[in-house]
Amino acid sequence: MRKLNDFPKIETERLILSQLKEGDIPFVTGYLQDKVFSDLTSNIPFPYTKEHAEFWVKMSRESFESNTGYTFAVRNREEQIIGAIGLHDRDDDKAELGYWMGKPFWNKGYITEAAAALIDFGFKELELNKIYATYFLHNPASGRIMEKIGMEKEALLKQHLKKGNEYFDIMMYSVFKNKG
Repeated sequence: MRKLNDFPKIETERLILSQLKEGDIPFVTGYLQDKVFSDLTSNIPFPYTKEHAEFWVKMSRESFESNTGYTFAVRNREEQIIGAIGLHDRDDDKAELGYWMGKPFWNKGYITEAAAALIDFGFKELELNKIYATYFLHNPASGRIMEKIGMEKEALLKQHLKKGNEYFDIMMYSVFKNKG
């Protein structure tokens, strides 16, 4: 992953993707109170506390500084955080795409818009070769987002993630810089 000196700001038609900041913590904490986020993701705990949000913002900053990841706040045009999206380095010029969106903003195409911009950024600015993402099979909406942004189904990973005492199959989608 190519190292950038300054955290980028990406603007799309309706959104601004920018670095997380301390002022986002109360919003993040509020959005992630709903147990659905824990049920649909591998790394969002329930209950979600202010301390979780503070740790996540700190880790996101450290990931940028160590060039291992870019976590963007997804903001509306008024620059209020409505979700988050990131690319995290997995070596060999590939990165994992991950995202979440506050429930009031679901089904409006925001994650699709942000993810398309982030894939473009990953290939052009970070010089990645492959970007992939995974989702729990009980969250097919996430798979539809991946398809809309040009990702293709690559593999079903059996019992790949453990959450609590349960093992979950996950589907992996990917897209390549040169689709040939």
